Amino acid sequence: MSGSAAVVGGGIAGLATAALLARDGWEVTLFEARPELGGRAGSWERDGFRFDTGPSWYLMPEVFDHFFRLMGTTAETELDLVPLTPAYRVYPEPEGDAPSAPVDVVSGRDAARALFEEREPGSGPQLDAYLDSAGEAYDLAVSKFLYDTYQGTAGLRDPAVVRRLPQLAPLLARSLERHVAQRFDDPVLRQILGYPAVFLGASPATAPALYHLMSRLDLDEGVLYPQGGFTALIAAIARLAESAGATLRTDAPVERILVTGGAARGVRLADGTVHHADIVVSTADLHRTETELLAPAERTYPDRWWEKRNPGPGALLLLLGVDGELPQLAHHTLLFAADWTENFDDIFGADTRIPDPASIYICRPSATDPGVAPAGSENLFVLVPMPADPSLGHGGEDGDGDPAIEAAADRVIAQIADWTGTPDLADRIRVRRTISPADFESDLGAWRGGALGLAHTLRQSAVFRPRNASRRVDGLLYAGTSVLPGIGLPMCLISAELVAKRLRGDKSAARLPEPAASGA
Repeated sequence: MSGSAAVVGGGIAGLATAALLARDGWEVTLFEARPELGGRAGSWERDGFRFDTGPSWYLMPEVFDHFFRLMGTTAETELDLVPLTPAYRVYPEPEGDAPSAPVDVVSGRDAARALFEEREPGSGPQLDAYLDSAGEAYDLAVSKFLYDTYQGTAGLRDPAVVRRLPQLAPLLARSLERHVAQRFDDPVLRQILGYPAVFLGASPATAPALYHLMSRLDLDEGVLYPQGGFTALIAAIARLAESAGATLRTDAPVERILVTGGAARGVRLADGTVHHADIVVSTADLHRTETELLAPAERTYPDRWWEKRNPGPGALLLLLGVDGELPQLAHHTLLFAADWTENFDDIFGADTRIPDPASIYICRPSATDPGVAPAGSENLFVLVPMPADPSLGHGGEDGDGDPAIEAAADRVIAQIADWTGTPDLADRIRVRRTISPADFESDLGAWRGGALGLAHTLRQSAVFRPRNASRRVDGLLYAGTSVLPGIGLPMCLISAELVAKRLRGDKSAARLPEPAASGA
């Protein structure tokens, strides 16, 4: 089946959807509200510094490889991928005035085992068992869960899944935090294994232990970086979409999804123009799609449904152009606050606030990519998980954001300086921009200003996550971080493939077959 398709949103999910549908023979037009493509994976430049404004970890490389092969090419052809050593660096919270010694996490089983043995003698065999389990869970997730639209139960009844139920059930019933604590005593090692929950929009206390599978990615497999930044990835997918025949329109905000006789029939733009289509795929934030782009009677997920959902964390982002070099930081650096319970309560608890001290993620792409900063300078992308609360205010440039946001940014800069032994950091900042949940809400339409998408708690994962098709409107499909399979660039690529699978009538849990000429 093919016809005309309107895709709402030009982030990675929208671009990948447009690419796959165009390759399947659909006449595709994509509408992006903003002047540039990318969505959360955006880009910003000033004074010779170029910043990725969103995702910065290239994990699950086989998902990217598969997508590119579906498009008749390869990741190696489209991207210049560089392995990172170390995968990342960790600074624990100092116990006194002096910074703690950094901990470098190098990918590969032997290196990971050596690190664990160094910090907790005798823990090597336990780590082997942990990573073996993570690998098995990861392989099962990729082969049986992530590529399933859940239109039927065949995937869930697969003998390979049924056989694993005795192992899977406990991993779903207990938290990642508890799963790790039962196996390791060293607090830093526990944090290394627990922190991936943040990439899932959850805390280690609320993410199911099944997500220990994430440790296979950084500890066993490795972390890559696309030269040119993640804007190079967006450009590659946009290029493939256009080559396949899709039309990509920017500065084209969609005001309404048009529904006639219970079926999607196109979109109306904010300027009043109408674009007719046989199907509509919205990759915009699901909350915005359902509560703003559809009439009340057309909504699968009305306001009352959202009242019981977890939006995941918000984020305070700092884009910093710094004079001079910062060898104290790796390409990826994590600062871990000692009191994680308080840290995550600040973000997800009943009485929320911006954590102080915070657990902070810092990306220094200038460590790897000379094109993102002037010679002799550094580019820093700093992410601080915080409550998904737009009332905390907007960010801005050079300190002109709302007072609470800029004060928090000042504290974060001071914390990075103290914990990493860079006392003059604040004085060396030449470019500064802050981005906050209010900006995610206003610029990206993110529900409650969430930085990532619906949190991967148990009731918002897999079969319990919003599906990729409306129950009220025929021909209206969804992709992106709000729906199956979840948060992150690889998940967004899979969500695009799930749209293609549904339109092909493929109800299996398997990936789409790759073209026979793949890689040629």
